Amino acid sequence: MKKILVVDDEKAIVTLLEYNLKKAGYSVDTVSEGVSAYNMAVTGKYDFILLDLMLPGMDGIEITRRLRQERIETPIIILTARDQEYDKIIGLELGADDYITKPFNPLELVARVKTQLRPVSR
Repeated sequence: MKKILVVDDEKAIVTLLEYNLKKAGYSVDTVSEGVSAYNMAVTGKYDFILLDLMLPGMDGIEITRRLRQERIETPIIILTARDQEYDKIIGLELGADDYITKPFNPLELVARVKTQLRPVSR
């Protein structure tokens, strides 16, 4: 079973994501604070990370930057209310695999996770 880390400080969002991801067959861990999220991402064996940008302690941009500097290639979807083009470009250039703005469709989000986790055949 694929293991996903959900990082968001909005309880309602975490509950929604956790429900839909578990329903799709994933194992889900959740965290609401940036430093803890970073530590979990580094030490845990996650197949995927869903990451909010605006977090207490350490923001999602810094988490993404540090993970990629440490050569941690776990796919990351940034999930945030920040919808400016500048924010999207920064997130993607720092190493996020996708960028979704809130509000979002949970079924679309699960589909995007599945797409990122799909094996690549060559």
